Amino acid sequence: MGREARRDKRFFYILAPSAGTIILLFIVLFLIIFYISIPALRQYGIGLYTRNVWAPSETGPGDYGLLAPLFGTLVTSLISIIIVLPLSLSLIILTEEIIPPKSREIITSLVDVMAGLPTIIYGLWGVAILAPLLKKKVMDPLHTLLSSIPLFSCQPITGENILTAGILLAIMILPFVYVIIREAYSTIPHDLVEAAAAYSAGWRHYVRLRLGMIKPAIIGGLLLGFGRAAGETVAVALVVGNSFTISACLFKPGYTISALIANQFSNSLYYPLMLNVLFSGGFILLIIGLILNIIGLKMLKRAREYAQI
Repeated sequence: MGREARRDKRFFYILAPSAGTIILLFIVLFLIIFYISIPALRQYGIGLYTRNVWAPSETGPGDYGLLAPLFGTLVTSLISIIIVLPLSLSLIILTEEIIPPKSREIITSLVDVMAGLPTIIYGLWGVAILAPLLKKKVMDPLHTLLSSIPLFSCQPITGENILTAGILLAIMILPFVYVIIREAYSTIPHDLVEAAAAYSAGWRHYVRLRLGMIKPAIIGGLLLGFGRAAGETVAVALVVGNSFTISACLFKPGYTISALIANQFSNSLYYPLMLNVLFSGGFILLIIGLILNIIGLKMLKRAREYAQI
């Protein structure tokens, strides 16, 4: 064995415990959440995720069902990625194709600042500014004009509802999705860019071809953004309305699993099984996030492999 090989082996042994610790921490986290969830899963079975009820009891197990928070989590996250897709692509095209480099650096720096802001700042801004503004300028007019459509059929009582939570989440995950897709867009091989420019009949077709080249990265970024939105807590809790409501109307208040855990965790010590139910909510959130992240990372890997061709 050569000297360099022995040095590489020692270096591997030095770094391996750090990598192993990260893997071990994730496994321990997963097992702990699952273990604490077992009593609730045993008591309510699959009904814990298919029923909408929240009836704590100090003298018994109570009756719990997480369908409304699960529904709210999925719907608000879906709204967020529907909004963030055109926003992020428009911002990428603007910064990469239209404006000069100095302006691009300013916008990129502002996006980085947005990504670093504490989520409570978004929540306070959302409940104080965004929610009343959306109710007055968006929700009331939509209800007046399009009340026959189920999505807008209910009268908005306040601005704190599913739609506001989805829009706020879109603003919060925009920097995250933007960075992922922009990285893929900027790493398209130069020869492919030249070929696209030569083949295209115009600027719009050229941009469409470039976006088509990074389609896996776009899908992967949206999936990762969906997982990130599903786990947001404080900001969403301030604007979602915190009500066990399931409705096709976006103007109804709702709940998310993260908001439920944040609001009810301090009370869980006084009610049998409530803590286990909250951990069960965290467990299904962990499973959703794990699946989305695995698929999203695989899509990003495909995009990187395509960029190296």
